[in-house]
Amino acid sequence: MKRDKSLTVGLVLCFVVIIAIAGIVTFRKPEETPKNELAQTEEEEVYEEPTEITQGEDVEAEIVNPSTPVEQIVEAEQFYFADSDLIQWPISGNVLMNFSMDQTIYFATLEQYKYNPALLIEGKEGQEVKAAKSGKVTKVEETAETGITVTVNMGNGYEAIYGQLKDIEIAEGDSIKSGDVIGKLAKPSRYYSVEGCNLYFQLLKNGKPINPMDYLEP
Repeated sequence: MKRDKSLTVGLVLCFVVIIAIAGIVTFRKPEETPKNELAQTEEEEVYEEPTEITQGEDVEAEIVNPSTPVEQIVEAEQFYFADSDLIQWPISGNVLMNFSMDQTIYFATLEQYKYNPALLIEGKEGQEVKAAKSGKVTKVEETAETGITVTVNMGNGYEAIYGQLKDIEIAEGDSIKSGDVIGKLAKPSRYYSVEGCNLYFQLLKNGKPINPMDYLEP
């Protein structure tokens, strides 16, 4: 009887152990499957087949560079003044004093004879002064003789100088076109008080004064 009981107990224990082992195996399998699937998924996500780009093929860039400033894209405007070009009158008015660099002429305000490197064109205070030719403003200054004075580079060594101005509408570095308003006539400086209100208009070629009458339109 004791042997039978011992045998029965042993069989029961063996049966319990078998069931326990089976349960552990069954419990672990569902855990392992997701891990394997996740690892496989990660490998698929990381690996990307390289894209072949044919030479000359247009490919849209992923990163768009910021726009280049207009100043760097557009080249500086160039001006050219030919020797045969004509210019328009900067104001309408009579010539008070002619250009004269070969002989001296009389300056009433100064009460003396001297050379005159420019034209003095009669005008009224506040009268608009317009650009005689297109160009680039290279200098805006004020002098005792010609008051507020503007210098415009017209290209090819030619420059136009407008003196005795006020209410300037341009600045150094500006590009202006023929007919653009530069400013208005001011009261005459103390150098031209007797002559009266006028525009001091001078032309230079390679830094030397030339006669504006040779270039002004008839």
